[in-house]
Amino acid sequence: MKPLEELTRKNIWSLAPYSSARNEYAGREARVFLDANENPYNQPFNRYPDPLQLELKAALSKVKGVPAENIFLGNGSDEAIDLPYRCFCQPGIDNVVAIEPTYGMYKVCADINDTEYRTVMLDEHYQTTANALLAATDANTKIIWLCTPNNPTGNCLNRDEVIKVIEGFEGIVIVDEAYSDFSTQKPLRSELGKYPNLIVLNTMSKAWGCAAIRLGMAFASKEIISIFNKVKYPYNVNQLTQQQALEALKDPYEVDNWVKILLQERTRMMDAFALLPICEKVYPTEANFFLARMTDATKIYNYLVDKGIIVRNRHRVQLCQNCLRVTIGTKTENSELIAALRQY
Repeated sequence: MKPLEELTRKNIWSLAPYSSARNEYAGREARVFLDANENPYNQPFNRYPDPLQLELKAALSKVKGVPAENIFLGNGSDEAIDLPYRCFCQPGIDNVVAIEPTYGMYKVCADINDTEYRTVMLDEHYQTTANALLAATDANTKIIWLCTPNNPTGNCLNRDEVIKVIEGFEGIVIVDEAYSDFSTQKPLRSELGKYPNLIVLNTMSKAWGCAAIRLGMAFASKEIISIFNKVKYPYNVNQLTQQQALEALKDPYEVDNWVKILLQERTRMMDAFALLPICEKVYPTEANFFLARMTDATKIYNYLVDKGIIVRNRHRVQLCQNCLRVTIGTKTENSELIAALRQY
């Protein structure tokens, strides 16, 4: 890869980050806090949270198998998606490359940050090649975005091709593994030591059942994490989120059980969809959802809405014409969906 200083925006590289009151005495014991203009009453909510979430990162490190110093935590994955644009992409000059179709926030953040967003269309099997992705880059390409398992298609990208992209690109490669807990593919976060240009995203929203607390994470080299910490807002992860995440991490075996149940239900639902006369194809998936091509996705979607059942209509997404994306719910919820579709 290019030197990190060359990839980083000059103003960000030379940025003097805001020094919060809670950073200045780090590493020393304290009992009386008269430094941050807080109200001394209404404990524990009167105090600012740990700006670097050290206790939470230590707990995540044990579960994810990544050193705490290689973890960035943000307000949902959205913050971890937005930060690379702010850190590496010069507005109006630089560009990024992404697969299509994929998660829409990559493009939204590109547009917000005035960064050209180049797409490489997936093939009929929702795959691509390293050669196709690298051919779309030029001297001003700072980031390549890959989502695996991909959203909305559900499938994993070919791991060998992903590795070729990481090894062949001089910029930053970001692999979003939000749905990796449902996949049989080995997560790339275990490969961070080999690839200094790799950033891997993950979240508490999917397998961990904590979408409401808005906690996303990025795994990367210490140097990249340091740049993120310079740019992020001082207290970007609130205390309630940190507390709830720590509570959830106490019982990873419960999450394993949830995943097992969801995978069983996923198989049942995909088999049931395949038997529906209004379903033309069910696509392979390694996520907690699947994509199904219907006879008329929009009419079927509206029919389900009238029944109080909400799935995702992906008809307008490229390569997903007449497709519905179905998230796996409880057994009762799933059965209600199938019953409604059998009556369509």
